[in-house]
Amino acid sequence: MDFTPHILVSIVALGMGLAFVSADRRSATSRALGAGLGLIGISIYLNVRYIGDPASAPSWSGWLALPESLAIMAMLEWILRVRRTIPAAPEINVAFGDRVLRLGQAAAVVYGLLSIWLPQVRINSFLRVFNHPESLLSGGFWLFFAPVAVSVLAGLIGIILVLNRRPDRAERVRVLALAVAVPFLLAGFLLPLRQAAISTVLGEIIFLIGAVQYHVHQGRRGQFLSRFLSPQVAQLVAERGLDRAMRESYMEITVVCCDLRGFTAFAAEQPSARVLQVLREYYEAVGKAVADFGATIKDYAGDGILILVGAPLPITFHARCGIELARRIRSVTVPLTATWGTETAPLGIGVSVASGVVTLGIIGTDSRLEYTAVGSTVNLAARLCDQALHGEILVAERTVELAGEVGLKERAPMTVKGYAEPVRNYSLALDAARSAEPPALAPPTVPAREDAAIST
Repeated sequence: MDFTPHILVSIVALGMGLAFVSADRRSATSRALGAGLGLIGISIYLNVRYIGDPASAPSWSGWLALPESLAIMAMLEWILRVRRTIPAAPEINVAFGDRVLRLGQAAAVVYGLLSIWLPQVRINSFLRVFNHPESLLSGGFWLFFAPVAVSVLAGLIGIILVLNRRPDRAERVRVLALAVAVPFLLAGFLLPLRQAAISTVLGEIIFLIGAVQYHVHQGRRGQFLSRFLSPQVAQLVAERGLDRAMRESYMEITVVCCDLRGFTAFAAEQPSARVLQVLREYYEAVGKAVADFGATIKDYAGDGILILVGAPLPITFHARCGIELARRIRSVTVPLTATWGTETAPLGIGVSVASGVVTLGIIGTDSRLEYTAVGSTVNLAARLCDQALHGEILVAERTVELAGEVGLKERAPMTVKGYAEPVRNYSLALDAARSAEPPALAPPTVPAREDAAIST
């Protein structure tokens, strides 16, 4: 018999696995999916190559079932990891779904062990069973079919539980595509060889359609997010899902604010096209600095920009990083304001830094969501920014405590709305910075997580 069709089907499965891994190699979810598809391709080739003719099957043929067992385990692991990217409602018992999928993986191990122990029974009573339908009633068939059925059932239950969490449309299409493809892939091991190749390739095509839809959506979402979040945060969202990456939390971070001095008079004097051009250049300059430091722009409000350092990605030394980010913003925007302003409407830049505990999460409606930070720290940063002179960085007391000695000069306590007592604050003026400020630290080139630090 010509085994070429099955070899081609095997190559397609291997190619799909490599494609999904290369598309997102840093994601453990994609690696599990790629491993599952690759192992399916390997198992198809080995079964056809060595057991295509049962009469000449080697005595060690039971070991050829290991890629099948590992493929089942990898695909169930993929479903498990997809589940973890989608937050569940508080009333949902997430442990049940995890246990079901682990049970399915255990059944796959049992199938592999039985294959090693009883290789001839697997060949004669299970593989290509529809070549001899009478084997359907034999104990040998059910001995091998039972653990496979348990694994498939566990996968289907896992898919149902994933859908119960209401994933986005792209993830829903991909998971449903797997549910439809599984019977075709399973039939590829039970049908006669000629029909098996057709069944398997149909399963591959069905899943490929769903997976392509998912990756197209992810690509569009990644492009959209990268315009508003740092590249590190956009990657986090792609790996973990939007809701999990940005679920509500209560933590201490640093907030950096900056806005243009004299912008109202400038906007009244200049044509709207010129005002928009200045804002674009301003946003681009600040946005690049923010991305370099792994921070996140929370708001653009006219000439004001609000930046979060330490959220959604945690940064251990967020206060020190916030001050260095403020210095970078000032160093890149002060020369620009000199070119933007006019004699009658000069422009400047004021920056502030404040640290404290805030509530982070998503607010909005079904049609529009926004990642936000709420708390007195945000208000304090905004108030300090309002008081900063051109080229001046005002820093709150808590930020100085967390960052240590950074060469700042204490100013007179400031009365701030929302605070009963005057607020202590520190300043690094532009002139002082030119003569006394130490060189700015290099920003982290990768997101600094809880186990990372900024060199000092």
